[in-house]
Amino acid sequence: MMRHIRAAQDERPVDVNGLQVVMRLLEYVRPYRLLVLISTLAMLVYSATEVANPWLIKRAVDSLVIGGGEGGTIGTGITSGLTAAALFLAVNALIGYATNYLHLITLSRVGQNLLFRLRTATFDHLQRLSMSYFDRTEVGSNMSRVQNDVQQLQEFLSIFTLALGDLLRLVGFIIAMLLIKWELALITLAAIPLLVLVLVFWQRYAWRSFMRVRRAQAEVNSGLQENISGVRVIQSLNRQQENLRDFDRTNQHYLDADLQANKLSALLNPSVEFVTAIAVALVIVFGGIMVRGEEAAGILIAFALYILRFFDPIRSLTMHYGQLQRAMTSGQHIFEVLDTEPQIVDKPWAVALPQLRGEISFEDVSFDYAPGIPVLRDINLHIAPGENIALVGPTGAGKTTMASLLSRLHDVNKGRITVDGHDLRDVARVSLNRQVSVVTQEPFLFSGTVKDNIRYSQPDATDERVIEAASAVGAHDFIMSMERGYDTQVEERGVNFSLGQRHLISLARALMADPRIVILDEATATVDSHTEMLIHEALQKVLVGRTALIIAHRLSTVRNSDRIVVLNQGRIVEAGTHQELLARNGLYADLYALNRSV
Repeated sequence: MMRHIRAAQDERPVDVNGLQVVMRLLEYVRPYRLLVLISTLAMLVYSATEVANPWLIKRAVDSLVIGGGEGGTIGTGITSGLTAAALFLAVNALIGYATNYLHLITLSRVGQNLLFRLRTATFDHLQRLSMSYFDRTEVGSNMSRVQNDVQQLQEFLSIFTLALGDLLRLVGFIIAMLLIKWELALITLAAIPLLVLVLVFWQRYAWRSFMRVRRAQAEVNSGLQENISGVRVIQSLNRQQENLRDFDRTNQHYLDADLQANKLSALLNPSVEFVTAIAVALVIVFGGIMVRGEEAAGILIAFALYILRFFDPIRSLTMHYGQLQRAMTSGQHIFEVLDTEPQIVDKPWAVALPQLRGEISFEDVSFDYAPGIPVLRDINLHIAPGENIALVGPTGAGKTTMASLLSRLHDVNKGRITVDGHDLRDVARVSLNRQVSVVTQEPFLFSGTVKDNIRYSQPDATDERVIEAASAVGAHDFIMSMERGYDTQVEERGVNFSLGQRHLISLARALMADPRIVILDEATATVDSHTEMLIHEALQKVLVGRTALIIAHRLSTVRNSDRIVVLNQGRIVEAGTHQELLARNGLYADLYALNRSV
């Protein structure tokens, strides 16, 4: 299937490594560095309270065993020592609670803002990418990057700060254990090299596996989007079972990838637990031999508590490492999009177009979507201001491509296209788009009201202008016949409107921009004869004083055009009026005869 081919093309070598991902993500965090600093300081204080707890418990145990010191009784020593220890432990717990809360709440705020900025940046960049990117990239893949991959990065900041806290706690535990009994501390530390070996071995396979999961997830999203968007065609062709089997294969691929990644993640924690058990056993055996005297009980209890806490940050660090791998994979996917450069960009010296007269020239224009497969070859065509030109020809002749080049969805490979003498590649696209409107074969209505759709390109337009545009194309009456008129909500894909009504609303939307050039790409190809008549009546009003490029397969719709240009295999083979072309008895005459016989 096509999505598998595109997915394979999209799986190009990644140029962004993990360190680059981290550095670039930190750039998005920079505006919130004060909050990050507060969160980090709070986390450091919280980590210090964690390290202090076993030490305070050791002091309490020592007070029980050793007593009140010189000149005092044992009972007095026990009471005063336990009271002081309880007070210190309570204060330590309160400080830990407050700083942990402050750390988490500030971290959450920074994390959510990071997601907001990344999602906005990705959406904004997608809006500016050229059509060639969307031709080769599935909608579901882009959806996965904007939603799933960005969401996965929510863990990024918490991973880093929590990992820093775990690391500091680990260092604090090591220092405390060395101060209490350095021999036992060295026995505990002997487990760290073994853990490092486990991590190195695990990391070799984890990155590749997590990348496979993200790509498999994007493929599932692509399949889901395709089947939902094309559900009418699927049901009409009774393709449900076949598509279910295709989706099942894609979903199975995702399941296999995810299970493999989970297996790798699951291997990590038991490995840490195994090393922890070995270290605890060694400390218990050697500690019983080494520790003697009055402080023995306090040392052993404190050491036991430190050992139990010692492997908690190590376990957390290993867990964070796995989560970080997933986050970095998502970061790579996002930056792959953000690093994709639009093919159509304004030159530094691009000029804003003044009010156009509507003169268009195609000068020796050649174009291909893929190298070696020409779509247009040596096109030369001059269109005078206000002239209505019809483009006709067999399917694949290059008609829609000419329209796409004129609206600058693509740039020519050879030659040039000018409007009023300005090369399209030398003008600002926004100034071109303001004066060129396109009405496509499949009119697209956006969510919102009818009014919102008509003034889509002119959001500040008054209601009077909206009504004027709708009336000009003959849409006012059917809009007012609806219960809420112009405030009628457009359902998904405009299903509460007929195809003809959607065409008329799209035509009104195009008219709102007051364009000097209008491109009609098969605007009447899929409507009934009555609706076609309404659209033609609307066009007679809309196109007055405007240059028009009309693409049509129904040749009856272009008979009254000022000139008809016939294309075949990417070349202009005929041009003239309807009567002139019939008299030549060429390709147009054959197409016209075929249209009349249908």
